[in-house]
Amino acid sequence: QVQLVESGGGLVQPGGSLRLSCAASGHIFNINHMGWYRQAPGKQRELVAVISSGDQTNYADSVKGRFTISGDNAKKTVDLQMNSLKPEDTAVYYCNADLDVFGGIRYRDKWGQGTQVTVSS
Repeated sequence: QVQLVESGGGLVQPGGSLRLSCAASGHIFNINHMGWYRQAPGKQRELVAVISSGDQTNYADSVKGRFTISGDNAKKTVDLQMNSLKPEDTAVYYCNADLDVFGGIRYRDKWGQGTQVTVSS
């Protein structure tokens, strides 16, 4: 069974930093891409950042220059370094992955359980 487990959320003051981590487990053969999404109360889930197996990255305009995504295919992890946090970054952050498992099954849209990030003074 494939699982994504996030960690690192919490409460931080505006201007502060947090680092989120996500670890994938299971009989994973290949990771095509991993990323982070977020959902604020009353809003739709939105892409924050994604990284491909070739280390290509894509960021939402709202986080460019403040957030950095990094991945380690060997460890099956993806991290999100968040700096200069703003109150509008407050949301539940979800890890997402597109991966292949042994046996020829592809999970195109696997989700973690989410971790709360609150930016407030």
